[in-house]
Amino acid sequence: MSAQIPEARSTDELREKWMKPEVISGSEILLRSLLLEGVECVFGYPGGAVLYIYDAMYGFEDFKHVLTRHEQGAIHAADGYARASGKVGVCIATSGPGATNLVTGIATAYMDSVPLVVITGNVVSSLIGTDAFQEADITGITMPITKHSYLVRDVEELPRIIHEAFHIANTGRKGPVLIDIPKDVSAAKTLFVPQTEPVAMRGYNPRVVPNKLQVDKLIQAISEAERPMILAGGGVVYSGAHEALYEFVTRSEIPITTTLLGLGGFPSGHELWTGMPGMHGTYTSNLAIQNADLLINIGARFDDRVTGKLDGFAPKAKIVHIDIDPAEIGKNVPTDIPIVGDVKTVLEIANQEVKRADKADAWRKQVQEWKAEKPYSYRDSDEELKPQWVIEMLDETTKGEAIVTTDVGQHQMWAAQYYKFNKPRSWVTSGGLGTMGFGFPSAIGAQMAHPDRLVISINGDGGMQMCSQELAICAINNIPVKIVVINNQVLGMVRQWQELIYDNRYSHIDLAGSPDFVKLAEAYGVKGFRARNKDEAREAWQEAMNTPGPVLVEFVVAKEENVYPMVPQGAAIDQMLMGDE
Repeated sequence: MSAQIPEARSTDELREKWMKPEVISGSEILLRSLLLEGVECVFGYPGGAVLYIYDAMYGFEDFKHVLTRHEQGAIHAADGYARASGKVGVCIATSGPGATNLVTGIATAYMDSVPLVVITGNVVSSLIGTDAFQEADITGITMPITKHSYLVRDVEELPRIIHEAFHIANTGRKGPVLIDIPKDVSAAKTLFVPQTEPVAMRGYNPRVVPNKLQVDKLIQAISEAERPMILAGGGVVYSGAHEALYEFVTRSEIPITTTLLGLGGFPSGHELWTGMPGMHGTYTSNLAIQNADLLINIGARFDDRVTGKLDGFAPKAKIVHIDIDPAEIGKNVPTDIPIVGDVKTVLEIANQEVKRADKADAWRKQVQEWKAEKPYSYRDSDEELKPQWVIEMLDETTKGEAIVTTDVGQHQMWAAQYYKFNKPRSWVTSGGLGTMGFGFPSAIGAQMAHPDRLVISINGDGGMQMCSQELAICAINNIPVKIVVINNQVLGMVRQWQELIYDNRYSHIDLAGSPDFVKLAEAYGVKGFRARNKDEAREAWQEAMNTPGPVLVEFVVAKEENVYPMVPQGAAIDQMLMGDE
């Protein structure tokens, strides 16, 4: 059963109604403007400073709003919606604590280049700066973690600001834009003049088309390379470049690794795909990067979890970096061939000339030998449930077709390693900030974006407790997310570091006293199942798949299980701990 999600209502008749010039309040202007930007659903939580806005929603059937149970749930849901759909996610919160509860979610979206428009209320304009009740300088607080922000001083500026905000959020390097609306501005009335013309902003003109000479250098470098390697990141997914990337790889026959946020940007079943690189990446990907003579970075930002020790990263390679954000090029890794532009556009231009890397036959053979030598592996058990086995079961039973969201920790890495993604926007996870509490509410947003697709939310027992109150939203709205809790009764990734790096000094990681997750789900009106072995796991998961509506399945797994491979902090990425072997 699909979720009770608003159907698209942007018919010509409705748009004509929304665009009707008339004197209305700032709150009504806001709602109409959001609809004209194509917004299907807004996530939010009311409070004093946004009551005029919520009053305008009353009886406004064309406008769809989901009441979450915490502002952090609202922004993570908007984030999940944006990642899964490619559209701009929208959330609303009140002033003061409502706005500050959004900060972690804004930072999460900013680090991962996710387009959001975040709307906050503020105290009336005359009280700004007086430490009024529930006042917070949210534009100042969030300045380092927003792409742009507005404090609306005049209701007449509201239509333009909203139109600009969506343009900024969803162009160039995407990211969150904040609009702070004082209460008197949301109450004030003016003639509504809809903004529908293309936005032209002085000083903001992201470069989409690359310098052709730089693309020519890339083509020449490929023809000369004996050990070329592609590193593809989230930019491939965000720019819709997956088809162009597939053509580029198959034409050049260059092996490819995809980062955590790049998973799904290239089909995992392809023989040239080597898996994920970096701290918990594959043996093959890490060795290939370290031995490559040409490394082509396509839409990745050379994050430290990918590079490991910087002065030991890709020591033999000429570096090509394709990115729409010029600030990323050369920031962490010196670049030999910088290409600034939209990833999809760059690849489409390159595909007109790229040819097979003919000098790389021995290299391709070597990469395949590495893949066969040391794939991901773990020591399975028939006595206790292993988390890797659980992820493999999820992959097998869904044939890799689900949208998977995760929280942060060991389960996140196991999901990245053992679930096979073949489509873009099927993988929703907090990469740069590593935000616990993100996984479950982001699944709600992803399901709202795709009401007819299977959405699985994979969580640890720690992160699940950070936003578990959003179970109410699933129950009330019949949002059919399948919620997986990998319960190892401990903060698993912290425990792993304390074991391997801190000489088994286990400090404050025991999650004893966590709730009975099955009873917690049932308390909210969501079906719950528990599994402690393989037979119970198969039965519980099949029951979950056969159940319309939301379901929570708790898999009780081995506490001592670690994520391998693992590159210790400060080591080069070919200095991997391989685990049981």
